[in-house]
Order: sequence, then structure tokens, then C-alpha cells
Amino acid sequence: MSATHFAALARTTEPQTMLRRFLALDAAVTGVNGVAYLVASGPLGRLLDVGPGLLLVLGLVLTVYAAGVAWLASHRRPPVLPVRAVIEINLAWAVLSFVALAVWLSPSTAGAVWIPLQALTVAGFALAQYVALRALTEPQDISD
Repeated sequence: MSATHFAALARTTEPQTMLRRFLALDAAVTGVNGVAYLVASGPLGRLLDVGPGLLLVLGLVLTVYAAGVAWLASHRRPPVLPVRAVIEINLAWAVLSFVALAVWLSPSTAGAVWIPLQALTVAGFALAQYVALRALTEPQDISD
């Protein structure tokens, strides 16, 4: 997907705004997921057939992480190195989700659908953030 496609998704061609919007969306989705794991770890654990203790820890980690990503999104010019860290953490989360599913977890059908779905969503955030960051940091072609 090109920067133009992501610009359409972000509803702007301004790379700075595009990056901030993708960071904000990531923070919102991650925050909601984290809070859900925190307040409903028992019922969600039963639904997904994943330990409620694991969901509680993940909920805490995701909520703190979401706050950090929201803080980055609030900057008029998010710093490049922390944004790269967000991209790498998102990619690591996606990969580890698939590894956990293949090696460690034995979820219910709902969990076997949810885990890859959330991993692909997080990988999508990483891709969108990478494209926006790249558009922001690439030298601009001034010739027409």
C-alpha cells in the first residue's frame, strides 16, 4: 500500500497529521483492549479460554502502553525514535501473538479467532505508522 492510500485512510496528505492520527487510533484501540482485559479478565478469560491472570497483566501493560502512544500522538511533531519504538513494539506484539498461539496457548474457538485478529490489527497499525513516518522523514521532491 502506498503513502497515498494511507493518506486517504488518514483523510490528510500532511505526513505529520497522518502519523499523529495513526498513533491516536492505535492508542485508542489499545487502550480499550487494555481496559477490557483489566475490568473483565475473568469473563474474557473464560470466553477466550485464556488465563484471567494473563489477561490482567496484559491489560495493565496495554493500558500503560496506550497512554504512552497517546502521549506521542499529542505532540505536534512526534519524536522519530519513540515512534520507531512503537512500530517495533507493535510488530513484536503481532509476531509474539502468533507464536503464543502456535506454541503456548490452547484457546477456545473465539480465542483462536481473536488472537490472530488482534495481531493483524496491531501489525496494520505498525504498517500505517511506518508509512506515515517514512513520508515524514523522506526528503521531499521539490521538482514538478
